[in-house]
Amino acid sequence: MARRNSFQQAADEEDVNVTPLLDIVFIMLIFFIVTSTFVKEPGVEVMRPEAVTAEERRLASIIVAISSEDEIWINKEQVELQEVRAVVEQLRRENPKGTAVVQADAESKSRLLVEVVNQIRATGVTDVAVSTEDA
Repeated sequence: MARRNSFQQAADEEDVNVTPLLDIVFIMLIFFIVTSTFVKEPGVEVMRPEAVTAEERRLASIIVAISSEDEIWINKEQVELQEVRAVVEQLRRENPKGTAVVQADAESKSRLLVEVVNQIRATGVTDVAVSTEDA
């Protein structure tokens, strides 16, 4: 009878408890989801103008594109000029410290670019950049 109990105890001791491991993995997953920023695509391909003084930017949470037909795209949706401010304010609520980048096509009107930048700055975003290609 003593042999049977010692065998059962040995079998119980050989089991690996993975519950603490799963707890740690889920905590790390939640941490990375909460702290990550996701890149949002504007929704249209633009041919950016060339610039000699271009500087690389890594993190931009708000990306606005202006096509060659003077269409404004944010998050793969076409918006009107009057809607830019409301859409950017909504995106800014998601990431208050985010910066904005405007990708204007080389064939688009400069006046529209200035108006879009003014709409973005009206929301309180002070760091607005215009995307270009290296010359």
